[in-house]
Amino acid sequence: MIKSNTNNIRQANMKNKKVVVTGGAGFIGSNLCLELSKDNHVIIFDDLSSGFFKNIEDLTDKNNVDFVKGTINDISLLQKTFKDVDYVFHQAAIASVVKSIADPVKSNYVNVDGTLNVLIAARDNEVNKVIQASSSSIYGDTTISPETENILPSPLSPYAIGKLAGEYYCKIFNETYNLATTSLRYYNVYGPNQDPTSEYAAVIPIFITKILKNESPIIYGDGEQTRDFVYVKDVVNANILAAESNAIGVFNIANGKTITINELAKLIMKIYNKNLKLIYKDVRPGDVKHSLADVSKSKEKLNYEPKFDLESGLKETIEWLQTQKQKK
Repeated sequence: MIKSNTNNIRQANMKNKKVVVTGGAGFIGSNLCLELSKDNHVIIFDDLSSGFFKNIEDLTDKNNVDFVKGTINDISLLQKTFKDVDYVFHQAAIASVVKSIADPVKSNYVNVDGTLNVLIAARDNEVNKVIQASSSSIYGDTTISPETENILPSPLSPYAIGKLAGEYYCKIFNETYNLATTSLRYYNVYGPNQDPTSEYAAVIPIFITKILKNESPIIYGDGEQTRDFVYVKDVVNANILAAESNAIGVFNIANGKTITINELAKLIMKIYNKNLKLIYKDVRPGDVKHSLADVSKSKEKLNYEPKFDLESGLKETIEWLQTQKQKK
């Protein structure tokens, strides 16, 4: 069930703004565009290298939504797109630890150089604020739990390094050029529009898809690694709250609760009323063992409060995946 304290949760309500969402056809970006398009002029900026036009197809029929196909490595196109824009939600990235290890040069080119381009274009066009999608991966295998924003980062992959570099660039652009910036360190985000078929699909859509087909979930490692899962609608709300606030700096965006991967698989099977054998394989390079966020800073400075617990978020995700299956 949804948490009982939802009446006390501030729901962001940005209105009558002109905004750009880079990576707007991707998983998180498309959910963010859906919410923003209710009351704002939204420009979806995406090269469709990992996002899907089907995620935003219905939105592009709206008069207040524009789609620009382009890469964040094209600074001249960014300069043109950011004209008269109030806020930039920077979601575009090669969001894959595995891909970053296989090709660190390309990961750096998109995630670091691309972020720098976004900040330059935002500065030059006097954008009110840039909200950057960062990642909990910057913490690495820290011994501190829960993780607070002031602990020393220890990234384990080029992807994590790129996200950390983006945070530092945001900090410098705020201090040097007076561009307001906020970096949100996402934990394990899940929900509608998350692709279960990609080579780096997240664990929840993979588990749901396999269990739906009566196939055994595959777990890398012993399954006792822990994760802090956060539903995408809570992440969307955090982005808009960050834009509306005066808060600058980095903030954890998570649920503030942890679960083992073994427990996660069993919970999904319980929802489906199934009992399948778990298959274990070798741990993957770059994966952290434990991850749990302290979200007190986000609650205090952003008025952020996660609305969905894991079970309620999973049920909505399962309903969406089943709807997609019926469409095929």
